[in-house]
Amino acid sequence: MTTTLEYPAFEAYQHCRLCPNYCEVDRLAGERGRCGETATVSIAWSGLHKGEEPPVTGEHGSGMIFFSGCPLHCAYCQNYQISNRGEQGSPALGIELSIAELAQVMLGLQEMGAANINMVTGTHFIPSIIEALKLARREGLTLDVVWNSSGFESIEGLKLIDPYIDLYLIDVKTLDEQVGAVFCGLALYAQKIREVMEFLKTRKTSTQLDASGNLRGMLVRHLVFPQTLEATKEVLTYFARSLKDQAYLSLMVQFEPPKGDTRFPPITEEEYESLLLLLEDLEIEEGFVQELGENVSWIPDFTQDNPFPESFAQILPLFLQLKRSRFR
Repeated sequence: MTTTLEYPAFEAYQHCRLCPNYCEVDRLAGERGRCGETATVSIAWSGLHKGEEPPVTGEHGSGMIFFSGCPLHCAYCQNYQISNRGEQGSPALGIELSIAELAQVMLGLQEMGAANINMVTGTHFIPSIIEALKLARREGLTLDVVWNSSGFESIEGLKLIDPYIDLYLIDVKTLDEQVGAVFCGLALYAQKIREVMEFLKTRKTSTQLDASGNLRGMLVRHLVFPQTLEATKEVLTYFARSLKDQAYLSLMVQFEPPKGDTRFPPITEEEYESLLLLLEDLEIEEGFVQELGENVSWIPDFTQDNPFPESFAQILPLFLQLKRSRFR
């Protein structure tokens, strides 16, 4: 068992409060909270990915690390294979790594030409990520770090990871409790995301592109959920009032149920145009808007070595090596 003495940040695992579920289980002792994970870090995939916003993708792709498990259990999560434990309690897909191996993954992404190190859903592994980043920095890691998150974070957890983050790529899924209950698995999300954004405003007071094209600060993502247009308008109005002077916006409209659920109609052209008009009325200018009718499926299959379309992703050779060594 890894001790807190060996890795100081691991103390946060003993009575875990890294997310707003506040499970307070002892993950060092192997206990699991809502995220479904112990203190042993597990990742589901790593490599270059070209499907992020342009300044995050860069020339060759963002250096993605997809962590297993999640504090939320969204009903229509596109990464459901790796975010939730199975119906019989089987672990979410992924391979367990030591801190040294996680650091080597980061360095391997840098060697591949990654634009940055992109931590996807790492909330419940914040102590491990901190220790791996410290080790990777000592061994030559120079890339910016992107915190790619659902936004369901505790302030305690964010205070720990914040010194290491250059760009928060963070969801504001909804501010409506009913929408949160249906699509995020927790009505509590709507309350907690406001607290998170107020905290982050104090940490990232501006968002800018540097001379090399790296975006630093805060990029707020919002996906339009089906038949919840008014809730989206509430989010956009909130962004304009509270965040637009110090953050970029990424508005996404391609909701895709991961298991082929046909109950939800796609956003209409009329609805889409109404959102574009609202962005104009709210004078939200910095950011990105997903085009209507893109014919690319964003549902990955993490049972494959490359879960994504070949044109979008390139697997990290070290990850493939580690994966095959675990599953001979």
